[in-house]
Amino acid sequence: MLMALLSGFALSQSYRTITAIVAQGLQQDFGLSAQALGAFAGLFGLSFGVAQLLMGITMDRYGLRPTVLASAPVSIAGAALSALAPSHGWLMLGQIMIGVGCSPAFLACTIFIARHFPSERFAFFSGLSLGLGGLGLMLTGTPLAWVVQHWGWRSGFVILALLSVLSWLLILALVHEPERPDAPPRPQESWGQSLRSLAGLFTLPHTWGILALGMSGYAAFLSLRGLWLGPLLINRFGYSLVDTGNVALVLSLISLFAPGSFGRMDPGPIRRRAWIANASLLMAAMFAALAVLRHGGATVALMIALGLLWGYSVLQYTDVRSSYPSELTGRALSLYTMSMFLGVGLMQSATGAVAAWAGAQGLEPYRAVLLAIAGWLALASLAFRFLPASPLLRRP
Repeated sequence: MLMALLSGFALSQSYRTITAIVAQGLQQDFGLSAQALGAFAGLFGLSFGVAQLLMGITMDRYGLRPTVLASAPVSIAGAALSALAPSHGWLMLGQIMIGVGCSPAFLACTIFIARHFPSERFAFFSGLSLGLGGLGLMLTGTPLAWVVQHWGWRSGFVILALLSVLSWLLILALVHEPERPDAPPRPQESWGQSLRSLAGLFTLPHTWGILALGMSGYAAFLSLRGLWLGPLLINRFGYSLVDTGNVALVLSLISLFAPGSFGRMDPGPIRRRAWIANASLLMAAMFAALAVLRHGGATVALMIALGLLWGYSVLQYTDVRSSYPSELTGRALSLYTMSMFLGVGLMQSATGAVAAWAGAQGLEPYRAVLLAIAGWLALASLAFRFLPASPLLRRP
């Protein structure tokens, strides 16, 4: 059942990163500026992140299977609309639909793991799930780059729409969430009570550091892999589209194993926060180095190192699960997942604006973008380190 749910998450990863492959085609057909391209890529993350607020509550009230089956057709329709889009506006509407339809994909996996696997195995299975989601990133590497190069950017959305239909059928056939005999009955709250309970998480001081970093690490990796990787390698170093796809494929292969590796190395609740903060600062330094590198091979090598490092994000999921009492786990994971993907949307949109500003000032846009990401990561890491931690994580 978990593998069936993960098929939906893998495809959401494909939708999230397809911009790196179709960017040139979109710019040629619709005359998109760097800022408009960033807004297009970011709209998926923004709609995905905002929808998380409702998806967590919906899963608590109605279950994982009904929520995923009801939302996935929206993403399929959005992909079809994107493939047929006659203008930029219709393309943006398609992105919103895809983001909303994909929004419960990974949340369903994490809640399923939290409910049906031992707590001490949560980090491992969450890492494994994040890694298997990398199969979707692989699709938007060399395979989709080859298709898009030969048949155009619209063919990419057609393929993803067809695969999404297959995923929906797989979930329909295989996912029937078992009820644990020892599980307490689900409370029948009103929507108002559910929303107030979710809002109550914001009154807890440790929530703010968690959200600040949640909106940063994964967003930085996806902004590079899903938006700027193609334009950077093509325009700065003269790579072809397929060459760029090959780099994206290598990053995607790495992403299959990096989260699981960090999940196995989980140092426990006390030391985990220091690991997370230090990894985030190191990631910021690597983005700063990318900004100034002028050698194509060294740039690709550093991108690969970033692909290895980003797996620390799985430790943040484990930190969230350890930071709240069990009755708040589902909603805390929902809120954190919202922050991750809202961060992706905000960072992609913001870096598009930074690129446009840098171009207007006669500066190289990619250097400005990478430095902006580095600064964002550094500030978020400091917030996570110095804002209060959960009382549940304090030493006895």
